[in-house]
Amino acid sequence: MPELVYPPVIAAARTMFRVLDLRLTVEGSHHVPRTGGAVMASNHISYLDFIFCGLGALKSKRMVRFMAKQEVFTHRISGPLMRGMKHIPVDRQAGASSFRAAVEALRQGEVVGVFPEATISRSFTVKELKSGSIRMARMAGVPVLPTALWGTQRLWTKGRPRTLTRRHTPVTILVGEPMDPADYPNSPAMATALTERLSALVDRAQREYPETPSGPDETWWLPAHLGGTAPTPEEAAELDARGDRTPTA
Repeated sequence: MPELVYPPVIAAARTMFRVLDLRLTVEGSHHVPRTGGAVMASNHISYLDFIFCGLGALKSKRMVRFMAKQEVFTHRISGPLMRGMKHIPVDRQAGASSFRAAVEALRQGEVVGVFPEATISRSFTVKELKSGSIRMARMAGVPVLPTALWGTQRLWTKGRPRTLTRRHTPVTILVGEPMDPADYPNSPAMATALTERLSALVDRAQREYPETPSGPDETWWLPAHLGGTAPTPEEAAELDARGDRTPTA
């Protein structure tokens, strides 16, 4: 079946990137297979991460089917787009059906995008990963591609106002080497390896990022261990537990 929705959406996004003059750095796109299934497992620091993660697969001419919460699919504007792009709804009350849909998509040769942290990391470090991405890759017999994003939090993240008109913002997208489930004895071992690889990629993206905060008001987007004022992982976990958030608009 022809792709009628996804290509125009990609074109619109790329036009927006040019208008905003985003300074995109994309490395490792060659790791995305040109055919066959794969799981792109990305860190999660922004509400826009699915857009930028998908860019990592464009060089291989792949369109990533992202797993996203059910509410996005029932929205009157985003719903038709999400369904048209063949993304996969996640109903937290019926997670098993979402998991089966993702595995079936992988077996049919799709690239499925997953944010295994489940929610945005307020600390901008890699949180504990959920096991779903590993389990679906092992069940479908496809590789996992650890993918690191950095800079997207400066455009729109949890607890901060949207700055979607910000110009010249650097955004880094790093796609790591494929992880073959057959190389690991079990899911926990692979999950540990994925956490290590993803953390290393995120650390590299942070340390090689071409900009630093311009002043005290800008240190919020830098993690605490690099001298920023973002919450520490422990503080972020407490905020998540309390459900704290500030207006995003």
